[in-house]
Amino acid sequence: MEHQLRLQPIEQPKSLYVRLGYWYLKKMIGKVITPAKVVYARVPKLMKVASLFYKISEEATLKDDLKIMIHVMVSELDNCTFCLDIAQAYAMRKGNSMKKLGELQNFETSELFSPAERACLAYVKEVTLHKQVPDAVFQDLQQHFSDDKIVYITFLCASEIYYNTMNLALGIGSDGLCAIQ
Repeated sequence: MEHQLRLQPIEQPKSLYVRLGYWYLKKMIGKVITPAKVVYARVPKLMKVASLFYKISEEATLKDDLKIMIHVMVSELDNCTFCLDIAQAYAMRKGNSMKKLGELQNFETSELFSPAERACLAYVKEVTLHKQVPDAVFQDLQQHFSDDKIVYITFLCASEIYYNTMNLALGIGSDGLCAIQ
């Protein structure tokens, strides 16, 4: 699906807080991302939400590669090209293998994935597509993850759905962040 921005990006925000956010994003990512120019420039409080989501994601007691797989799985299922791009760019920056990301659609049968990863990704798929999870999928997840890790997995999935929804509804597509890496 081709993306067409529904709101024009704001290149020069009035808010000092947002200008600082732009500076930080440019330093950390290499450019000011379109969601910042479309969303945060208009509603600066949402930048605080994104910052909190990021902090919680970083604190999640899960392996980085699993966190990235969750982000990519949700974004693929929702067809959010911006979120796919930023997750893959993050994976590249962290030095994660792109091989698993390329095989996510085959996670159930691919030998690249451990039983724990399969259980997690099956759960994430159900949450993303149906917002509910069959008992068997949840029980399989419980065999591999503690209660707090299950909450983090659910949070990562829900936060990615939030970002996907914002970007898709506002027509925000890929920013070409993988090319920057």
